[in-house]
Amino acid sequence: MKARSAIVYSVLRLLAFLVPFGIMMLFPIMREYYWLAAIFAALIGLSLSVLFLRKPLADATSGLGERRPRPRPTTTDEEAEDAAADAAAPTTPATPDADRPA
Repeated sequence: MKARSAIVYSVLRLLAFLVPFGIMMLFPIMREYYWLAAIFAALIGLSLSVLFLRKPLADATSGLGERRPRPRPTTTDEEAEDAAADAAAPTTPATPDADRPA
């Protein structure tokens, strides 16, 4: 991940919150209920970031997928069951005399 793209995205997200919050704080009713202004600003900022910040988000997260280690090939269910059955099977062969009643 490039540090510049992460910083740009973070600054844009902060602006998407702070600008609506600042505008709402200009209203006297919102100064009294600052917590309500913060909630509305968070919802507006989230909406703006979903609508307009797709490219900066893609730029910021593109490096994460490249840095992530590749997953090892997975086994199928049948192979896992066979391996579990082989591990649970007795290792000593049964004698034919053990099956006959005495």
